Amino acid sequence: MMIVLAMFMTISCTDQFLDTEPIGKAGIEQFYQSDDDALKAIMATYDVLQWGYARDWNSPYMVKTLPSDEVNAGGSSSGDQPPYQRINDFSFSAENAPITASYQSFYYGVYRANQVINNVDPSASAQREQIVAEAKFLRAWFYFELVSMFGGVPLNLKDLAPSEYSQPRASVADVYAQIEQDLTEAISVLPLKSEYPVVDSFRATKGAAQALLGKAHLYQEEWSEAAVQFDNVISSGEYELVEDFSTVFLEEQEFGSESVFEISYVKDAGYDWGNFPWGTRVQESNIHWQLTGPRVDNYTDGNGTGLRGGWGFLWPTDDMYQAYISEGDSLRRVSSLLNEAELEARGDTMSGSPYQYEGYIRVKYGTIWDETSDENGQVPDLNYGTNIRLIRYADVLLMAAEANYHTGNEAEALRLLNGHNSALLGVRERAGLEPVTSSGTALFEDIKEERRLELAFEGVRYLDLIRWGDAPRVLGPRGFVEGKHELFPIPSDELRRNSAIGENNPRW
Repeated sequence: MMIVLAMFMTISCTDQFLDTEPIGKAGIEQFYQSDDDALKAIMATYDVLQWGYARDWNSPYMVKTLPSDEVNAGGSSSGDQPPYQRINDFSFSAENAPITASYQSFYYGVYRANQVINNVDPSASAQREQIVAEAKFLRAWFYFELVSMFGGVPLNLKDLAPSEYSQPRASVADVYAQIEQDLTEAISVLPLKSEYPVVDSFRATKGAAQALLGKAHLYQEEWSEAAVQFDNVISSGEYELVEDFSTVFLEEQEFGSESVFEISYVKDAGYDWGNFPWGTRVQESNIHWQLTGPRVDNYTDGNGTGLRGGWGFLWPTDDMYQAYISEGDSLRRVSSLLNEAELEARGDTMSGSPYQYEGYIRVKYGTIWDETSDENGQVPDLNYGTNIRLIRYADVLLMAAEANYHTGNEAEALRLLNGHNSALLGVRERAGLEPVTSSGTALFEDIKEERRLELAFEGVRYLDLIRWGDAPRVLGPRGFVEGKHELFPIPSDELRRNSAIGENNPRW
């Protein structure tokens, strides 16, 4: 972890430089003349990914998790972090700060990726060729987040002069076409995961680009194209499921065999209440984990679960708990959430009635003592090093099952889903569940339910429900409005700044 920290400290040191406007074009040209310059520039692009997902109370992870049926917002009351509360109950507007910050973070990432793509000469060295490919992957990642959350958005591929800042929205098809082009070009250059040294584990790989390209095709219902890309990942031999599901989200499995792409954080950045970089674009720890731990006013840590108290956001819902019970999925359930009896059996307790608490404690992505630190005066609340897993191999297997189902290859879909009696360990086999034998629409429902159970609290459920057309039925009782909430609103701040963008999304 110290090596990774050193790398990200390098990223932080470059942040201010790369945000400073050069005096004339010559300044940019002089900077991008060496492998080292190109490396600093791509690290600054990864830095946006790291900062954007953990920035103080404005995280895309929260924006995509809160509207789902997996969680209640929680906190101390409805007045605790109101922008997050409003996302959870669908009362948000185009002025919502976390939605605005997510949109802006993605475009910060696009800007920095463009700087690399437009100024680094890939023919100058093999290292620079790879760095440009990484930038194309990252630009595709940021645009995938934008198009899946906001629909058509301005498609900026170059450095814009002030007179060019007003840009119209590109169509959804055009944004996806650019994503596909960037990823196809990146795949031809990026290394395999096994070809990176440990210090570079956070960097984009061929497999990550193939998985994202498959996901882009899946979201467009281009089933055959999606299946091909997912098969490229599966057949590469670079990834496998971790046999013990309970360890997948612990520090010991960061960048492990199941990791396709994740964001790295560290627990030894040395933050305390006086030096934490609030409001800056430099952030080495995952501050949001403190926000989402069991509320410290009500939670007593008996050292039985390894969890420490937090501020009580993202309480699991009873719907989520009952989904595990209905499937008989005890292995993944106790590794994802615990009821009070199970909590007490381990020596920890809950008391009182925290806001929106339904009787369950989240373990997956939990506030784990081992993933923060109080050494040398650090404040544990501010130093969580928990990585965010953006693409897991289990997700790839389930997306591949879905794509194969839609192409009519139900046998392959079942193999990917079950894994029983196969050379491939499937998600249901790993979970200790009997194989499903369904077909037709029942098989599709089984695949959807498997995604719910396997990927709970990972920020994918809401967009899954939307693309399946299930959101009005599932989320309607929580406030979802059909014809409106399929897309987040383009932020009002963007509408004010960009006169060419046109009207907002429907009903916003």
